[in-house]
Amino acid sequence: MSHGKTSYVCLACRVSYKQPYEGRYERQRICPCCTEPLIHAGSAFAAPRRRDVNAWRTLGVLLNAGVGFHKSCCGGPGFRPRTVREVRERLTVGRRTGTPDARALTWQNMP
Repeated sequence: MSHGKTSYVCLACRVSYKQPYEGRYERQRICPCCTEPLIHAGSAFAAPRRRDVNAWRTLGVLLNAGVGFHKSCCGGPGFRPRTVREVRERLTVGRRTGTPDARALTWQNMP
């Protein structure tokens, strides 16, 4: 039985690659274009179009905050902000309430 594949992203090149996931013994993946390290995005990740710079900027904030796109049973990865404006609003509210960035970015109903 083969293992499932998961997505790895290069934010500089705005590309994603599906590769086998090796579990806790994960090795560092390198982008074949720019030789920068790839970021593990998760198995439920859907890459935006390459020319959609704002979507990639939003994605960069999410991934650097530790938010991944992993399946949680049948519901998918859950809510994720789609625009830079949504990210900015959620981070502002999160800082006011003392909520960590990753939690503020993934809350379905912000206070």
